[in-house]
Amino acid sequence: MALPSNGTPAPEVLAALAELKASDRDWRAGRVFSLVYSAGEEVHELLEAASALYLSENALNTEVFPSLRHIQADILAAVAGLLGGVEGTAGATTSGGTESILMAVKAAREWGRAERGIESPSMVLASSAHAAFAKASHYFGIRSTRVPVGEDYRADVDAMAAAIEPDTVLVVGSAPSYPQGVIDPIPELAALAAERGALCHVDACMGGFVLPFLERLGHVDRPWDFRVPGVTSISADLHKYGYAPKGVSTVTYRDRALRRHQTFVFDGWLGGAYGSPAMAGTRSGAPLAAAWAVLHHLGEEGYLRLVERSWGAAQRLQAGVRAIPELAVRGEPDATVFAFGAADPEALDVFAVGDELAARGWYLDRQTPPDSLHATVSAVHDASVDELVADLGEAVARVGGGRTDDRSTTYATLE
Repeated sequence: MALPSNGTPAPEVLAALAELKASDRDWRAGRVFSLVYSAGEEVHELLEAASALYLSENALNTEVFPSLRHIQADILAAVAGLLGGVEGTAGATTSGGTESILMAVKAAREWGRAERGIESPSMVLASSAHAAFAKASHYFGIRSTRVPVGEDYRADVDAMAAAIEPDTVLVVGSAPSYPQGVIDPIPELAALAAERGALCHVDACMGGFVLPFLERLGHVDRPWDFRVPGVTSISADLHKYGYAPKGVSTVTYRDRALRRHQTFVFDGWLGGAYGSPAMAGTRSGAPLAAAWAVLHHLGEEGYLRLVERSWGAAQRLQAGVRAIPELAVRGEPDATVFAFGAADPEALDVFAVGDELAARGWYLDRQTPPDSLHATVSAVHDASVDELVADLGEAVARVGGGRTDDRSTTYATLE
Protein backbone atom coordinates (compact mmCIF):
# COMPACT_ATOMS: atom_id res chain seq x y z
CA MET A 1 0.00 0.00 0.00
CA ALA A 2 0.99 3.63 -0.40
CA LEU A 3 0.70 5.99 2.54
CA PRO A 4 -2.80 7.50 2.27
CA SER A 5 -2.81 11.15 1.26
CA ASN A 6 -5.63 11.83 3.73
CA GLY A 7 -6.34 10.32 7.11
CA THR A 8 -9.12 7.82 7.76
CA PRO A 9 -11.56 8.22 10.68
CA ALA A 10 -10.72 5.96 13.62
CA PRO A 11 -13.94 3.87 13.43
CA GLU A 12 -13.21 3.04 9.79
CA VAL A 13 -9.63 2.08 10.59
CA LEU A 14 -10.78 -0.25 13.36
CA ALA A 15 -13.44 -1.75 11.11
CA ALA A 16 -10.79 -2.45 8.46
CA LEU A 17 -8.59 -4.18 11.04
CA ALA A 18 -11.53 -6.28 12.21
CA GLU A 19 -12.17 -7.32 8.62
CA LEU A 20 -8.52 -8.30 8.18
CA LYS A 21 -8.58 -10.29 11.40
CA ALA A 22 -11.72 -12.20 10.43
CA SER A 23 -9.68 -14.78 8.51
CA ASP A 24 -7.38 -15.57 11.47
CA ARG A 25 -7.70 -18.87 13.34
CA ASP A 26 -10.08 -18.91 16.33
CA TRP A 27 -7.74 -19.29 19.30
CA ARG A 28 -10.34 -18.09 21.81
CA ALA A 29 -12.38 -21.25 21.19
CA GLY A 30 -9.36 -23.45 21.85
CA ARG A 31 -8.92 -24.58 18.24
CA VAL A 32 -5.32 -23.39 17.87
CA PHE A 33 -2.72 -25.64 19.52
CA SER A 34 0.22 -23.28 19.01
CA LEU A 35 1.35 -19.65 19.25
CA VAL A 36 -1.37 -18.31 21.58
CA TYR A 37 -1.95 -19.13 25.26
CA SER A 38 -5.24 -18.10 26.80
CA ALA A 39 -6.34 -18.15 30.43
CA GLY A 40 -9.84 -16.95 29.55
CA GLU A 41 -11.66 -13.71 28.87
CA GLU A 42 -11.30 -12.28 32.38
CA VAL A 43 -7.51 -12.51 32.19
CA HIS A 44 -7.53 -11.24 28.61
CA GLU A 45 -9.47 -8.13 29.67
CA LEU A 46 -6.95 -7.52 32.46
CA LEU A 47 -4.08 -7.80 29.96
CA GLU A 48 -5.71 -5.26 27.65
CA ALA A 49 -6.30 -2.79 30.48
CA ALA A 50 -2.78 -3.13 31.91
CA SER A 51 -1.22 -2.80 28.45
CA ALA A 52 -3.22 0.35 27.76
CA LEU A 53 -1.80 2.00 30.89
CA TYR A 54 1.74 1.57 29.48
CA LEU A 55 1.08 1.84 25.77
CA SER A 56 3.63 4.63 25.23
CA GLU A 57 6.08 4.12 28.09
CA ASN A 58 9.60 3.08 27.07
CA ALA A 59 11.60 0.55 29.10
CA LEU A 60 14.84 1.77 27.51
CA ASN A 61 15.26 4.32 30.30
CA THR A 62 13.91 3.41 33.71
CA GLU A 63 15.20 6.71 35.14
CA VAL A 64 12.34 8.33 33.26
CA PHE A 65 9.92 5.49 34.00
CA PRO A 66 10.97 4.10 37.40
CA SER A 67 7.75 2.10 37.61
CA LEU A 68 9.09 -0.11 34.81
CA ARG A 69 12.23 -0.81 36.85
CA HIS A 70 9.99 -1.87 39.72
CA ILE A 71 7.80 -3.95 37.41
CA GLN A 72 10.76 -5.78 35.90
CA ALA A 73 12.34 -6.40 39.29
CA ASP A 74 9.11 -7.93 40.55
CA ILE A 75 8.79 -10.13 37.45
CA LEU A 76 12.37 -11.35 37.73
CA ALA A 77 12.05 -12.07 41.44
CA ALA A 78 8.89 -14.11 40.86
CA VAL A 79 10.52 -16.06 38.05
CA ALA A 80 13.68 -16.71 40.07
CA GLY A 81 11.52 -18.12 42.85
CA LEU A 82 9.85 -20.52 40.45
CA LEU A 83 13.20 -21.60 39.03
CA GLY A 84 14.74 -22.50 42.39
CA GLY A 85 16.85 -19.37 42.39
CA VAL A 86 19.53 -18.96 45.04
CA GLU A 87 20.92 -15.90 46.77
CA GLY A 88 22.48 -13.66 44.15
CA THR A 89 20.40 -15.02 41.26
CA ALA A 90 19.89 -12.26 38.68
CA GLY A 91 18.14 -11.95 35.35
CA ALA A 92 16.73 -9.75 32.63
CA THR A 93 13.46 -9.47 30.75
CA THR A 94 13.43 -9.98 26.99
CA SER A 95 10.94 -9.92 24.13
CA GLY A 96 10.62 -13.70 23.89
CA GLY A 97 12.26 -17.08 24.17
CA THR A 98 14.47 -16.54 21.14
CA GLU A 99 15.96 -13.36 22.61
CA SER A 100 16.42 -15.05 25.99
CA ILE A 101 18.34 -17.86 24.31
CA LEU A 102 20.37 -15.38 22.27
CA MET A 103 21.36 -13.55 25.42
CA ALA A 104 22.34 -16.71 27.29
CA VAL A 105 24.57 -17.77 24.39
CA LYS A 106 26.08 -14.29 24.08
CA ALA A 107 26.81 -14.24 27.81
CA ALA A 108 28.51 -17.64 27.52
CA ARG A 109 30.68 -16.32 24.70
CA GLU A 110 31.74 -13.29 26.74
CA TRP A 111 32.30 -15.43 29.82
CA GLY A 112 34.50 -17.79 27.80
CA ARG A 113 36.61 -14.89 26.59
CA ALA A 114 36.94 -13.28 30.00
CA GLU A 115 37.36 -16.34 32.19
CA ARG A 116 39.00 -18.90 29.90
CA GLY A 117 40.60 -16.83 27.14
CA ILE A 118 38.58 -18.61 24.45
CA GLU A 119 38.30 -16.58 21.24
CA SER A 120 36.58 -19.20 19.04
CA PRO A 121 34.01 -20.78 21.35
CA SER A 122 31.67 -23.68 20.73
CA MET A 123 28.51 -25.04 22.32
CA VAL A 124 27.10 -28.56 22.47
CA LEU A 125 23.41 -29.34 22.33
CA ALA A 126 20.96 -32.04 21.32
CA SER A 127 19.22 -32.09 17.95
CA SER A 128 15.98 -31.38 19.84
CA ALA A 129 17.23 -28.02 21.18
CA HIS A 130 15.34 -25.00 19.89
CA ALA A 131 16.25 -23.47 16.54
CA ALA A 132 17.02 -20.20 18.35
CA PHE A 133 20.35 -21.71 19.40
CA ALA A 134 21.28 -22.00 15.72
CA LYS A 135 20.29 -18.36 15.34
CA ALA A 136 22.55 -17.45 18.25
CA SER A 137 25.37 -19.46 16.69
CA HIS A 138 24.94 -17.54 13.45
CA TYR A 139 24.66 -14.12 15.09
CA PHE A 140 27.48 -14.47 17.60
CA GLY A 141 29.99 -16.64 15.77
CA ILE A 142 29.80 -19.57 18.16
CA ARG A 143 30.38 -22.97 16.62
CA SER A 144 27.40 -25.23 17.32
CA THR A 145 27.64 -29.03 17.60
CA ARG A 146 24.28 -30.79 17.55
CA VAL A 147 24.15 -34.37 18.80
CA PRO A 148 21.39 -36.88 17.92
CA VAL A 149 18.92 -37.64 20.70
CA GLY A 150 18.32 -41.09 22.11
CA GLU A 151 15.39 -43.30 21.20
CA ASP A 152 13.38 -41.55 23.93
CA TYR A 153 14.06 -38.15 22.27
CA ARG A 154 16.08 -37.00 25.29
CA ALA A 155 19.62 -35.65 25.06
CA ASP A 156 22.21 -38.43 24.91
CA VAL A 157 24.67 -37.56 27.70
CA ASP A 158 27.45 -39.84 26.46
CA ALA A 159 27.19 -38.43 22.94
CA MET A 160 27.18 -34.89 24.32
CA ALA A 161 30.28 -35.67 26.37
CA ALA A 162 32.05 -36.99 23.27
CA ALA A 163 31.19 -33.78 21.40
CA ILE A 164 32.65 -31.37 23.98
CA GLU A 165 35.90 -29.75 22.89
CA PRO A 166 38.51 -27.69 24.77
CA ASP A 167 36.84 -24.49 23.52
CA THR A 168 33.28 -25.47 24.51
CA VAL A 169 31.78 -22.75 26.68
CA LEU A 170 28.15 -23.92 26.85
CA VAL A 171 26.22 -27.18 27.23
CA VAL A 172 22.47 -26.94 26.56
CA GLY A 173 19.53 -28.90 27.90
CA SER A 174 15.77 -28.47 27.48
CA ALA A 175 12.98 -28.62 30.07
CA PRO A 176 11.03 -29.65 28.15
CA SER A 177 12.16 -29.74 24.53
CA TYR A 178 9.78 -28.03 22.14
CA PRO A 179 9.48 -30.82 19.54
CA GLN A 180 8.54 -33.81 21.73
CA GLY A 181 7.99 -32.24 25.15
CA VAL A 182 10.49 -34.35 27.08
CA ILE A 183 12.84 -33.12 29.80
CA ASP A 184 16.51 -33.76 29.10
CA PRO A 185 18.67 -35.37 31.83
CA ILE A 186 19.63 -32.00 33.29
CA PRO A 187 21.60 -33.24 36.35
CA GLU A 188 23.87 -35.30 34.12
CA LEU A 189 24.30 -32.52 31.57
CA ALA A 190 25.00 -29.92 34.27
CA ALA A 191 27.54 -32.18 35.96
CA LEU A 192 29.18 -32.80 32.59
CA ALA A 193 29.41 -29.07 31.90
CA ALA A 194 30.88 -28.35 35.33
CA GLU A 195 33.41 -31.15 34.94
CA ARG A 196 34.56 -29.75 31.59
CA GLY A 197 34.66 -26.14 32.80
CA ALA A 198 31.65 -24.98 30.76
CA LEU A 199 28.37 -23.25 31.54
CA CYS A 200 25.05 -25.10 31.39
CA HIS A 201 21.92 -23.41 30.04
CA VAL A 202 18.47 -24.92 30.51
CA ASP A 203 15.90 -23.84 27.94
CA ALA A 204 12.69 -23.77 29.98
CA CYS A 205 10.86 -21.34 27.72
CA MET A 206 8.07 -23.92 27.47
CA GLY A 207 8.38 -25.29 31.01
CA GLY A 208 9.23 -22.36 33.24
CA PHE A 209 5.61 -21.67 34.16
CA VAL A 210 4.46 -25.30 33.96
CA LEU A 211 7.02 -27.60 35.54
CA PRO A 212 7.18 -25.89 38.97
CA PHE A 213 3.42 -26.29 39.33
CA LEU A 214 3.33 -29.80 37.87
CA GLU A 215 5.87 -30.74 40.54
CA ARG A 216 3.70 -29.28 43.29
CA LEU A 217 0.70 -31.14 41.88
CA GLY A 218 2.63 -34.41 41.93
CA HIS A 219 2.74 -34.95 38.15
CA VAL A 220 6.46 -34.38 37.43
CA ASP A 221 9.56 -35.08 39.51
CA ARG A 222 12.48 -34.70 37.10
CA PRO A 223 15.07 -32.17 38.37
CA TRP A 224 15.90 -29.36 35.94
CA ASP A 225 16.24 -25.95 37.64
CA PHE A 226 18.77 -24.05 39.79
CA ARG A 227 18.43 -26.68 42.50
CA VAL A 228 20.59 -28.80 40.18
CA PRO A 229 24.30 -28.02 40.75
CA GLY A 230 25.99 -26.84 37.58
CA VAL A 231 22.94 -25.20 36.00
CA THR A 232 24.13 -21.64 35.33
CA SER A 233 21.27 -20.03 33.35
CA ILE A 234 17.63 -20.68 32.50
CA SER A 235 15.31 -19.11 29.92
CA ALA A 236 11.60 -18.99 30.79
CA ASP A 237 8.75 -17.32 28.90
CA LEU A 238 5.89 -15.46 30.51
CA HIS A 239 4.01 -15.12 27.23
CA LYS A 240 3.49 -18.87 27.03
CA TYR A 241 2.16 -20.59 30.14
CA GLY A 242 2.61 -17.41 32.19
CA TYR A 243 -0.37 -16.17 30.13
CA ALA A 244 1.16 -12.73 29.54
CA PRO A 245 0.81 -11.11 26.10
CA LYS A 246 3.57 -11.26 23.50
CA GLY A 247 6.36 -10.59 24.09
CA VAL A 248 7.74 -11.14 27.55
CA SER A 249 10.37 -13.68 28.47
CA THR A 250 13.21 -13.89 30.96
CA VAL A 251 16.76 -15.16 31.16
CA THR A 252 18.03 -15.83 34.66
CA TYR A 253 21.61 -16.49 35.80
CA ARG A 254 22.84 -18.24 38.90
CA ASP A 255 24.76 -15.09 39.90
CA ARG A 256 25.14 -11.45 38.91
CA ALA A 257 28.67 -11.96 37.62
CA LEU A 258 27.31 -14.13 34.82
CA ARG A 259 24.54 -11.67 34.01
CA ARG A 260 27.08 -8.89 33.52
CA HIS A 261 28.41 -10.77 30.49
CA GLN A 262 25.01 -10.26 28.84
CA THR A 263 24.88 -6.46 29.17
CA PHE A 264 26.11 -4.17 26.40
CA VAL A 265 27.50 -0.73 27.30
CA PHE A 266 28.94 1.87 24.92
CA ASP A 267 29.93 5.54 25.32
CA GLY A 268 32.15 6.11 22.27
CA TRP A 269 29.74 8.31 20.40
CA LEU A 270 28.33 11.82 20.82
CA GLY A 271 25.22 10.75 22.69
CA GLY A 272 26.65 9.73 26.06
CA ALA A 273 26.49 6.37 27.79
CA TYR A 274 24.24 3.79 26.17
CA GLY A 275 23.45 0.59 28.05
CA SER A 276 21.22 -2.29 27.07
CA PRO A 277 20.65 -5.58 28.91
CA ALA A 278 19.40 -7.42 25.83
CA MET A 279 19.13 -7.07 22.04
CA ALA A 280 16.58 -4.27 21.91
CA GLY A 281 17.09 -0.67 22.92
CA THR A 282 13.63 0.83 22.98
CA ARG A 283 11.16 -1.59 24.53
CA SER A 284 7.45 -1.18 25.08
CA GLY A 285 6.31 -1.05 28.67
CA ALA A 286 2.91 -2.49 27.72
CA PRO A 287 3.71 -6.24 27.75
CA LEU A 288 5.83 -5.83 30.89
CA ALA A 289 2.96 -4.15 32.71
CA ALA A 290 0.54 -6.83 31.54
CA ALA A 291 2.91 -9.58 32.68
CA TRP A 292 3.20 -7.95 36.10
CA ALA A 293 -0.58 -7.67 36.28
CA VAL A 294 -1.24 -11.32 35.42
CA LEU A 295 1.34 -12.56 37.94
CA HIS A 296 -0.41 -10.61 40.68
CA HIS A 297 -3.89 -11.53 39.47
CA LEU A 298 -3.35 -15.27 39.18
CA GLY A 299 -0.86 -15.90 41.96
CA GLU A 300 0.25 -19.40 42.86
CA GLU A 301 -3.31 -20.68 43.27
CA GLY A 302 -4.32 -19.43 39.85
CA TYR A 303 -1.33 -20.99 38.11
CA LEU A 304 -1.86 -24.30 39.89
CA ARG A 305 -5.45 -24.30 38.68
CA LEU A 306 -4.51 -23.43 35.09
CA VAL A 307 -1.67 -25.95 34.97
CA GLU A 308 -3.97 -28.69 36.27
CA ARG A 309 -6.45 -27.88 33.51
CA SER A 310 -3.67 -27.88 30.92
CA TRP A 311 -2.30 -31.18 32.22
CA GLY A 312 -5.74 -32.79 32.17
CA ALA A 313 -6.40 -31.63 28.63
CA ALA A 314 -2.98 -32.85 27.46
CA GLN A 315 -3.51 -36.25 29.07
CA ARG A 316 -6.92 -36.62 27.42
CA LEU A 317 -5.50 -35.68 24.03
CA GLN A 318 -2.61 -38.13 24.41
CA ALA A 319 -5.02 -40.86 25.47
CA GLY A 320 -7.16 -40.08 22.42
CA VAL A 321 -4.14 -40.35 20.14
CA ARG A 322 -3.06 -43.64 21.69
CA ALA A 323 -6.57 -45.04 21.27
CA ILE A 324 -6.25 -44.68 17.48
CA PRO A 325 -4.16 -47.66 16.26
CA GLU A 326 -2.80 -45.74 13.28
CA LEU A 327 -1.25 -43.04 15.49
CA ALA A 328 1.56 -42.88 18.04
CA VAL A 329 2.75 -40.27 20.55
CA ARG A 330 6.42 -39.40 20.06
CA GLY A 331 8.32 -40.43 23.19
CA GLU A 332 6.93 -40.02 26.71
CA PRO A 333 6.10 -36.31 27.13
CA ASP A 334 6.73 -34.85 30.57
CA ALA A 335 4.57 -31.74 30.45
CA THR A 336 1.78 -30.32 28.27
CA VAL A 337 3.49 -30.11 24.88
CA PHE A 338 3.98 -33.14 22.66
CA ALA A 339 3.96 -34.50 19.13
CA PHE A 340 2.23 -37.43 17.49
CA GLY A 341 2.37 -39.05 14.11
CA ALA A 342 1.71 -42.21 12.15
CA ALA A 343 2.54 -45.50 13.84
CA ASP A 344 3.41 -46.67 10.31
CA PRO A 345 4.35 -43.74 8.05
CA GLU A 346 3.90 -45.97 4.98
CA ALA A 347 0.27 -46.63 5.91
CA LEU A 348 -0.78 -43.13 7.03
CA ASP A 349 0.31 -39.61 6.10
CA VAL A 350 -0.05 -37.55 9.28
CA PHE A 351 0.31 -34.32 7.30
CA ALA A 352 -2.80 -35.29 5.33
CA VAL A 353 -4.51 -35.84 8.68
CA GLY A 354 -3.41 -32.35 9.69
CA ASP A 355 -4.93 -30.94 6.50
CA GLU A 356 -8.21 -32.67 7.29
CA LEU A 357 -8.18 -31.22 10.80
CA ALA A 358 -7.45 -27.77 9.37
CA ALA A 359 -10.52 -28.11 7.14
CA ARG A 360 -12.50 -28.68 10.34
CA GLY A 361 -11.11 -25.49 11.91
CA TRP A 362 -8.20 -26.89 13.95
CA TYR A 363 -4.58 -25.76 13.81
CA LEU A 364 -1.62 -27.92 14.85
CA ASP A 365 1.97 -27.28 13.77
CA ARG A 366 3.71 -29.71 11.44
CA GLN A 367 7.22 -30.85 12.26
CA THR A 368 9.83 -33.31 11.05
CA PRO A 369 11.78 -35.58 11.43
CA PRO A 370 9.79 -37.69 11.94
CA ASP A 371 6.65 -36.32 10.31
CA SER A 372 4.44 -35.26 13.22
CA LEU A 373 1.68 -32.94 14.34
CA HIS A 374 2.61 -30.81 17.32
CA ALA A 375 0.26 -29.77 20.13
CA THR A 376 0.94 -27.12 22.75
CA VAL A 377 -1.91 -27.73 25.18
CA SER A 378 -2.93 -24.91 27.52
CA ALA A 379 -5.83 -24.13 29.82
CA VAL A 380 -8.10 -22.93 27.02
CA HIS A 381 -8.03 -26.41 25.46
CA ASP A 382 -9.72 -28.03 28.44
CA ALA A 383 -13.07 -27.21 26.84
CA SER A 384 -12.21 -28.21 23.26
CA VAL A 385 -9.85 -31.18 23.41
CA ASP A 386 -12.56 -33.85 23.48
CA GLU A 387 -14.01 -32.46 20.25
CA LEU A 388 -10.54 -32.53 18.72
CA VAL A 389 -10.11 -36.19 19.72
CA ALA A 390 -13.37 -37.05 17.98
CA ASP A 391 -12.41 -35.13 14.85
CA LEU A 392 -8.96 -36.72 14.90
CA GLY A 393 -10.41 -40.21 14.72
CA GLU A 394 -12.68 -39.18 11.86
CA ALA A 395 -9.79 -37.46 10.06
CA VAL A 396 -7.61 -40.58 10.22
CA ALA A 397 -10.46 -42.70 8.83
CA ARG A 398 -11.20 -40.20 6.07
CA VAL A 399 -7.53 -39.88 4.98
CA GLY A 400 -6.94 -43.63 4.91
CA GLY A 401 -4.00 -44.30 2.65
CA GLY A 402 -4.17 -40.90 0.96
CA ARG A 403 -1.24 -38.48 0.96
CA THR A 404 -0.68 -34.76 0.53
CA ASP A 405 1.96 -33.30 -1.76
CA ASP A 406 2.59 -30.46 0.68
CA ARG A 407 5.48 -31.58 2.92
CA SER A 408 6.24 -28.13 4.33
CA THR A 409 6.90 -27.68 8.05
CA THR A 410 7.40 -23.93 8.22
CA TYR A 411 7.47 -22.52 11.76
CA ALA A 412 8.28 -18.97 10.75
CA THR A 413 7.50 -15.78 8.92
CA LEU A 414 9.83 -15.47 5.95
CA GLU A 415 8.43 -12.35 4.25
